[in-house]
Amino acid sequence: MAHAHQKSDSHTVDFHVDPVVLELGQRFVDAGHELSLVGGPVRDLFLGRISPDLDFTTDATPDQTLALIRKWADNFWEIGRAFGTIGMRKSGFQIEITTYRADAYDPESRKPAVAFGSSLTEDLLRRDFTINAMALRLPSMELVDPFGGVRDLHASVLATPGAPETSFSDDPLRMMRAARFASQLGVAVRDDVKQAMTRMAERITIISAERTREELVKLICGSHPRVGIDLLVDTGLAEFVLPEVSALRLEADEHHRHKDVYQHSLQVLEQAAGMETGADGPVPGPDFVLRFAALMHDVGKPATRRFEPGGAVSFRHHDMVGSKLTKKRMKALRFDNDTIKAVARLVELHMRFYGYGEAGWSDSAVRRYVTDAGPLLDRLHLLTRSDVTTRNQRKADRLSFAYDDLEARIAALREQESLEAVRPDLDGGQIMALLGLKPGPVVGKAYKFLLEERMEHGPLEPAVAEAKLREWWADQPEAAEHEPAAGVELSTTEES
Repeated sequence: MAHAHQKSDSHTVDFHVDPVVLELGQRFVDAGHELSLVGGPVRDLFLGRISPDLDFTTDATPDQTLALIRKWADNFWEIGRAFGTIGMRKSGFQIEITTYRADAYDPESRKPAVAFGSSLTEDLLRRDFTINAMALRLPSMELVDPFGGVRDLHASVLATPGAPETSFSDDPLRMMRAARFASQLGVAVRDDVKQAMTRMAERITIISAERTREELVKLICGSHPRVGIDLLVDTGLAEFVLPEVSALRLEADEHHRHKDVYQHSLQVLEQAAGMETGADGPVPGPDFVLRFAALMHDVGKPATRRFEPGGAVSFRHHDMVGSKLTKKRMKALRFDNDTIKAVARLVELHMRFYGYGEAGWSDSAVRRYVTDAGPLLDRLHLLTRSDVTTRNQRKADRLSFAYDDLEARIAALREQESLEAVRPDLDGGQIMALLGLKPGPVVGKAYKFLLEERMEHGPLEPAVAEAKLREWWADQPEAAEHEPAAGVELSTTEES
């Protein structure tokens, strides 16, 4: 391993880098070029983290870089060549080498116009934040920090190398990155940066939904997601990225007839993240689906708020409305269908438990709860528990005990029957044989009836299920058109 020492006032930093870094640097120097490790990997060295992804910058052109690494790399690709970037893999590391450059966005364009630069300092100046504008010259291991990145990293401050307006004009996505770093690293955003974000928030709209989504996911999955979301809302960026969350602030009630829904939602997000399990648990963290559902669970409240006689406030059906709003927002951000369905389903189900806490449920209601949640059940457990933010300890304890009881009921039923795959006691083939039907809507109708019976009564003996089906069928208008086959005996009956 190689070491470098850098002194900043009385502070000394020891760097440990993999030999592959020095080997690559030596190749470039021997060919008369400069090469520096740059950006996040340098920042991470100060944070005691080593990334498998390494970013380098050089004065070599993409063609010159290709000539130097073609036989050295395990494999390489040229997909970023137009932007001056050559990618490769070597000894388990994913490496990108980019020619010194300066990016700039046309005010109406979503794509950066690339201009190659001529010096390392010029290249560092165009980077997003000072903590990412540090470089290690190779192979000498000299730290280059012209904009105070070490200082800001130790002070936990997020600042830009140049004027923040210039940085955000070059790439508006950097405003989202500011919120993401606030979440991931717990850094405070400097006032001038926050003010520039506020003035330029609308410019985020020229960035593609996919790039914005990627930053949002990283923010939500960070160590301090509440801080990141708060920054988006305070600067107005959320108006263009997550307007449903910004709208929750309108729920602040001057008469204090109900709690602040925005702050409640942030607390639920924070609590849900705190309840995630380790890698071996049912909900390993960070879990984007759980966290985003926690943030969005009450977004239906602004549209459903009603002031009732006597001063009460109601939000009837805010779970269903919120689910639809969540689905619409996630589609706009180009999330995949599975993630959209999972988050929207959790938002839809987050109020279901409260009926249990008030009145208790029959076994059939417990079965429906498990069946409706499906593979999201463990996340629903955590979302429901994290939704309790009351300062009334007696109320909080009552809800907690009630949910403990529900989970115990689920566990007890699981021992008796398979709750994860509740199906009718007769399948489609058996229904058709018993009633003399061909495939069609009537079979689905019979299947649905038996599923309801299964939900209501639990597993039935085949003979009992057959009797219930025949009794139901006798009352159906379609029965006269379909005569059951004579002498049909079902395999389930024989086995019983």
